[in-house]
Amino acid sequence: MPQMGVSVAEGTVVEWRKQPGDWVQADETICEISTDKIDTEVPAPASGRLLEVLVAVGTTVDVGVTLARIATDARPREPHSAEDDGPAAAAAAGAGVPEAAPSDAPTRAPRAPGSAARRYSPVVQRIAEEHGVDLDEVQGSGRDGRVQKKDVMAVVAARAGAAGTPADGVATSDPSEPTLHIESPYRPGAGAAAGGPYTPPEGRPLSRMRRAIGVHMKRSQEIAATCTTWIEVDVSRIEIARKKLAITALPLIARCTIGALVEFPLLNAWLEDDVHTVHEQVNLGIAVALGEDGLIVPVVRGAQDLSPEGLSRRIRDLASRARSRELTPDDVHGATFTITNPGQFGSMMATPVIAQPQVAILDVEAIVKRPVVVTDAFGEDAIAIRPMVILGLSWDHRALDGALAARFLASVKQRVESYEL
Repeated sequence: MPQMGVSVAEGTVVEWRKQPGDWVQADETICEISTDKIDTEVPAPASGRLLEVLVAVGTTVDVGVTLARIATDARPREPHSAEDDGPAAAAAAGAGVPEAAPSDAPTRAPRAPGSAARRYSPVVQRIAEEHGVDLDEVQGSGRDGRVQKKDVMAVVAARAGAAGTPADGVATSDPSEPTLHIESPYRPGAGAAAGGPYTPPEGRPLSRMRRAIGVHMKRSQEIAATCTTWIEVDVSRIEIARKKLAITALPLIARCTIGALVEFPLLNAWLEDDVHTVHEQVNLGIAVALGEDGLIVPVVRGAQDLSPEGLSRRIRDLASRARSRELTPDDVHGATFTITNPGQFGSMMATPVIAQPQVAILDVEAIVKRPVVVTDAFGEDAIAIRPMVILGLSWDHRALDGALAARFLASVKQRVESYEL
């Protein structure tokens, strides 16, 4: 089981693309696995013949467990024999005769007489169930017409396009940018806004993702000395800039935050045990809500080199791929600092939990027009209506002090309030 990110400890095999006796080319997909963060394909580490599958479909194993074995000294057109199964001819990747699949293994749906049975992986079945897609009506693009994840997502996207809503069914105030959030699994439109109070389903166990989120967040609270500092910021200039660029405020605030991280690099860092590692490159984590499934934090790598427009495009791409379960392992690990944006739901203040091993996380709250005191060029005070936002910084007191956190937020504030295109 490959390592799928620093916080992922296990994975579940959801489909074997190859069976014992099949020839496998290096880097060819050999199986699909699902973790609490992503569903992904596992490439073969070498060319050879698949000897045995050691982990059956539906089985969850720890990172590092051998999934299958490949005979690297076999030849593509040579017939397979029992003599090929010697240990000297095997390469670890996962192999052996598959065990009987458990009840949540891929199933075969009945088809019309004379036609082949259709087989669906758990990933495909789950996505179809979430979005109400009849798999019998989906045209498969895989081998022998097999329905793949991308086929189901294409149907979901087509429906969303026809309805004028995002593919996850969540309407946003700005359709050009997907919903980004971290702490709440609730969707806009639920509860009173939809005509009644939110009623959670009864007796439903937590999903694997929700359990993993709970473990990671609890661990962070146990090991980090978390403090939160807030600052109030006038985003008048950001509002003007975002309208000119036809983007949301988030990438502009992110651009200002990146500038402050370059100025105060101690916040762009990891703290692991007693080692405080400061990073030169800003790998910016952006929390993305997955509805009731939970959340995920894909990473914008090298964010310090991107313009607001570039950040906006990268964030939209990552959020879209997160919701369609198309993120790769590299997309979800290595963040050096994280931004969460729950303000679009109307919240005013929060204390986000630090994503380990990072030392800080920035919370962007709702932008609200309020009367505030402003000072003109002549030093005169007046009451004016301004779009205001509260930014909250949760930081680890083991690595940082309050004065540094306040100076960092003051730098973000100065950059936001003086922003110019």
